[in-house]
Amino acid sequence: MNLHNAIFLFFAGALGGAINAVAGGGSFVAFPALLFTGVPPIPANATNTLALWVGTTASGGAYSQKLNISRRVMIPLVATSIVGGLAGAFLLIKTPAQTFLRILPWLLLGATLLFAFGKHLTGRISAGISHDASNAKVTGASTFELLVAVYGGYFGGGIGIMNLAMLAAMGMTDIHAMNKLKVRLGGVINGVATITFIATRAILWPQAMVMTAGSILGGYSSAHFAQRLPQAWVKSFVILVGTAMTIYFFVRGYR
Repeated sequence: MNLHNAIFLFFAGALGGAINAVAGGGSFVAFPALLFTGVPPIPANATNTLALWVGTTASGGAYSQKLNISRRVMIPLVATSIVGGLAGAFLLIKTPAQTFLRILPWLLLGATLLFAFGKHLTGRISAGISHDASNAKVTGASTFELLVAVYGGYFGGGIGIMNLAMLAAMGMTDIHAMNKLKVRLGGVINGVATITFIATRAILWPQAMVMTAGSILGGYSSAHFAQRLPQAWVKSFVILVGTAMTIYFFVRGYR
């Protein structure tokens, strides 16, 4: 890795970390950047997962005081995130990435639409997944989170948008609280996937260290900035990122 590639990957990591902190979808920037510098798809995916995982986790500190979720809700979501993240990571190691890239744009399209119109689809759900959420609602959220976690462990592009879509459909309305929970769940999913990739030696460490440094900087600073914006602006940004990612992967996967 030469100096030009290192600088390029640092800024790609910073932008990817910033996008993940605000809306999710940082892999839309970071993963193609690794491919552009000559990294093969599977190591690029593993390296991208490590770098953005660290940056997204760092951004979680900026969302303190924004989350109030009971253990009855949090434990099932974390458990399904661990199981799904491990399953997705092993699936990546065993199967070609090109197959999943053809399915990816459809998943991103569905997630973006769900986030945009989730409030209208669910009607007036006042409890959401709060302390008094019903068992059926917690089960539904955990099942959705398992599917998101498998996807996140496999590729991860748009995992934040999918988690935000799930939270919107389950009745959450505070975008900053949703971002905090999204960061925690994404951290668990990508964390177990990262451990799997390290164990299987799929990560390229020089590229990973450069991108991780940028991701930490972009993730933490952007999370602070995002909380100063009106919620409608942040939600609009989420939808724009999701739309851009969907178009990009449709073009990439079906050209």
